[in-house]
Amino acid sequence: MADVVALVDDLFFQSKMLETAKQVGVELRACSTVDALAAEISGGAPKLIVVDLNASGNPIEALRRAQSIGRDIPLLAYLSHVQTELAESARAAGCREVMARSKFTRDLATILSRAKSEQS
Repeated sequence: MADVVALVDDLFFQSKMLETAKQVGVELRACSTVDALAAEISGGAPKLIVVDLNASGNPIEALRRAQSIGRDIPLLAYLSHVQTELAESARAAGCREVMARSKFTRDLATILSRAKSEQS
């Protein structure tokens, strides 16, 4: 099982996340669809689930499905900072941390490293 599982369908950003994960020594599995994310997390317990709230499909459903698995896996979502209603929907779906995409991008290495340290 990967340390971090992410729902991200933007291929350029997916590449950035995978490269950053490699640099900090974290195994990251990027999923392009809600179903792929659900399948990935049903097979094991990652240390962190990351959801791009601007991904196609229904990323709020991804959060709900992650919560329904019943494990206490931290959920982190990111979005445009002006999407306050979407952020509230993510929190209502069980997301512990919602942040602006700019902050997520800036802190990506730290976020991934934090997931790595939780496995120790």
